[in-house]
Amino acid sequence: MPPLLTPLEVTQGRMMTDSFPSGNVRFVRGVIRRLFQRPASEIPELSDITLRPIGVVRNAVKEPQPPGFDWSHVKSGILVRPELADSLLGLDSYSHVKVLFWPHLVPAEVIGSKHRLHPRDDPENPLQGILATRSQIRFNPILVTAVPLLSVKGDTIRVRGLDAIDGTPVLDIKPYFPHFDSIPDARVAEWATRGREPAKKGQ
Repeated sequence: MPPLLTPLEVTQGRMMTDSFPSGNVRFVRGVIRRLFQRPASEIPELSDITLRPIGVVRNAVKEPQPPGFDWSHVKSGILVRPELADSLLGLDSYSHVKVLFWPHLVPAEVIGSKHRLHPRDDPENPLQGILATRSQIRFNPILVTAVPLLSVKGDTIRVRGLDAIDGTPVLDIKPYFPHFDSIPDARVAEWATRGREPAKKGQ
């Protein structure tokens, strides 16, 4: 909050408003009024955002899988809405893509239900804020995975290793750029390097 004026400063301000011409009086009064106002919130009121999936995942994995499930050999087709098929032009020149998707089977009451948790539900891991994990129990559970691109044909993209079950809505697809998306010297929390499980979206 801005510093409060002392009684002397308030009195001086009133004296200034009495002695200055009318334009200056309004200016000084405005300054004093702003000094005593409650500061506006730094975060304005934000409107809800509505997203429409661009496509859907199709594969043989029909139900959510337990932690540690190996997705690396799962092949998936991503069916893009037909009217968006022409937007795939040139994608087949890349070896990998990043797929952003929505875990649609996470219950609504679970989404955003925890601000902190023990990663991988392991009490041996330190308590972490949800935004410091890869958990699906987040405020907006938008998940992203980089996967090998097998082919692009018509309105279908075929990939391998995507950790999303059949019927998962796809929000976006981006080509993978090694010089943008890979940071070799990035630091990772110590707990995240212990007992890593293969290709797990999880936490």
